[in-house]
Amino acid sequence: MYEVAAVAAPPGDSRIIGAMYQPRLHPVTETLPIRGLPCHLRAWGARASELPPLVLLHGWMDVGASWQFVADAFSDVFMQGRRVIAPDWRGFGLSMPATPVDCYHFVDYLADLDALLDALCPGAPVDLVGHSMGGNIAMMYAGARAGRIRRLVNLEGFGLPATEASQAPGRYAQWLDEVRHHRQGELTLKTYDSRDAVAQRLIRTNPRLTLDKAAWLAGHWARPGDDGRWHILGDAAHKVTSAQLYRVDEALALYAAIAAPVLCIEAEADSLGQWWNGRFTRQEHHQRLSHVRTLQTATVADAGHMLHHDQPQAVAGLIEHFLAA
Repeated sequence: MYEVAAVAAPPGDSRIIGAMYQPRLHPVTETLPIRGLPCHLRAWGARASELPPLVLLHGWMDVGASWQFVADAFSDVFMQGRRVIAPDWRGFGLSMPATPVDCYHFVDYLADLDALLDALCPGAPVDLVGHSMGGNIAMMYAGARAGRIRRLVNLEGFGLPATEASQAPGRYAQWLDEVRHHRQGELTLKTYDSRDAVAQRLIRTNPRLTLDKAAWLAGHWARPGDDGRWHILGDAAHKVTSAQLYRVDEALALYAAIAAPVLCIEAEADSLGQWWNGRFTRQEHHQRLSHVRTLQTATVADAGHMLHHDQPQAVAGLIEHFLAA
């Protein structure tokens, strides 16, 4: 294992110097070969433990370092003898493929998680927490591999609006077009002139994010490139729309197959209302969750979709209580 040094703020980033978030717990990092690709992960707490590992799964266009605030908010009693692990999904953070790809397929996340758990704790159950896309992956995986999950926490992993088979021709055509556009260099991610600019970008996306946290996250969410600009640690190929439609009947079958107790945590702010304009609502999401056998729900006040950034103490407390129950 090795420690990744924080990226120093370049000249001109005076706004964030002295305002940087200071982690309470310092992770060790490791890169494992998973299905022929590098999987970078960070781990807090005990190297070896009799307790099930707690695996934290980040969302789309995010990184494993995003869990630092929650890790710091866990109590000393909770962390004693426990290993907490946060991987970077393929094509995010420091889990970048050695050769360029032109798209990513959602099912690969499930296979990556399966291989990662086999590497970390073969044959043993784990506790799983997922945010947003990571929450969706966690729910699907727990249905497919029911015996691998002891308890599951889903933070705003809502799924997607229902689709119909008649949409398939248009969806495949869209996918083909976007793959072509990516090959031609037409799909890109914006770059930034400084770490401060990255931090301000994070705050624009989430106005509840404080400057000290944004400044710290900026150094893990982006890195300076050879051109002197800061580049997001995410592959632009993630912008290619999935070729597969979202099948609600499949999702419900997976939900029903989950054997582990599930805690679904939502933010007080309605992300679904903001994103889908009535095409997919909280009420519909809650109806889908009724297919989960053993379900608890909780709401975090004064928080938006990035609730693990907005209220890490509240999120950590809910996770602790649920895993100890």
